[in-house]
Amino acid sequence: MVRLERIAPELPAANLDSALAYYEKKLGFEVALRLPGNEYAIVERDHIAIHLFVDEASKPSSVGVHVFTSDLDKLFRELRTSGAIIAQTIERKPWGNREFRVHDEFGNELKFTEPIDPNAA
Repeated sequence: MVRLERIAPELPAANLDSALAYYEKKLGFEVALRLPGNEYAIVERDHIAIHLFVDEASKPSSVGVHVFTSDLDKLFRELRTSGAIIAQTIERKPWGNREFRVHDEFGNELKFTEPIDPNAA
């Protein structure tokens, strides 16, 4: 079977400049590509790419994305210190993962998740 390598979700934003500033300054991403016309851009951090596109609807449909990490506590401290919009602090979920949630200013939700050992107490 062919191996899938990476995923790059597309998230709507009413204002691309504002979205890029938030993803860079609050979430630690870097702009990898910005298309002429200022309607589409890609931000990256480590092996994660997020595509941002302009959606000028009065209330664009928000999107939720899980991003997995092996050091959830350190990432939480980093994003809280940078001023990210923390929607949920770290919680252990019934399915076994630990996670916290961050919103961008357009309602999109990034769920930072750390799988934990099912045998851990």
